[in-house]
Amino acid sequence: MTTDATQTTDATQTTDTAATGTTAQATPTQAGDAGGQALLRLENVHTYYGHIHALKGISLTVGRQEIVTLIGSNGAGKTTTLKTISGLLRARVGSVVFDGDDISTVSAHELVARGIGHAPEGRRIFSRLTVLENLQMGGFTRNSSEIREDLGRVMELFPRLKERQHQKGGTLSGGEQQMLAIGRALMSRPRVLLLDEPSLGLAPILVQQIFSIIAEINQQGTTILLVEQNALQALKVANRGYVLQTGNIILADTAANLAANEQVRQAYLGEI
Repeated sequence: MTTDATQTTDATQTTDTAATGTTAQATPTQAGDAGGQALLRLENVHTYYGHIHALKGISLTVGRQEIVTLIGSNGAGKTTTLKTISGLLRARVGSVVFDGDDISTVSAHELVARGIGHAPEGRRIFSRLTVLENLQMGGFTRNSSEIREDLGRVMELFPRLKERQHQKGGTLSGGEQQMLAIGRALMSRPRVLLLDEPSLGLAPILVQQIFSIIAEINQQGTTILLVEQNALQALKVANRGYVLQTGNIILADTAANLAANEQVRQAYLGEI
């Protein structure tokens, strides 16, 4: 994982502004990937739930083969951001750009075929299907030979799933279900993987295991946008991060700088 020095300088300006108590909206150029060649870009995105204004003009970028994390309290807009990217919600204003194409109006199933994978909060596995059937469902956009190839990759990443491949998904432990949710998303061979709270409800030893696997997936070439309440763990694996608060981005910086930022440490890392 690499971090561009120019990004750090620009994003630090955003951090300094936020530290004074004001809200600073990060722009794509402030926290973009090296050279501005973002794989994924949100530009002035406003998303609503009915009349509720959930995202209020956020802009962010995810560079190729980066891990970028979104941190913030419950209700800050993190899950809404992922749903807006994956087509489960529509931005009312602004655009979502993937590999140079505006995908703001593309349907969710088409986005999977284009290379956007989403492992949602709460896992959402098919509890009555076996582990193998769940994984096969994740490869619905691909042919049978590709599915067989990627099953091997997923089983190698998650040996526990291989051991339990004929077991019903609903009988798995919480950690195993999380592995299955990530594995199912990987079966579409995504270019960018959206992960929503992968450590939620897991024992500490499993949290460490999940984050090690996330880092390995990234090292294999998959770009990752990570939403995670465990901000400390998220910042350990990420290149960069954004802090969301009530639908706004208030901080954007390298993961190392965010982890050292006093405001972040007090609000999200459990320090007083």
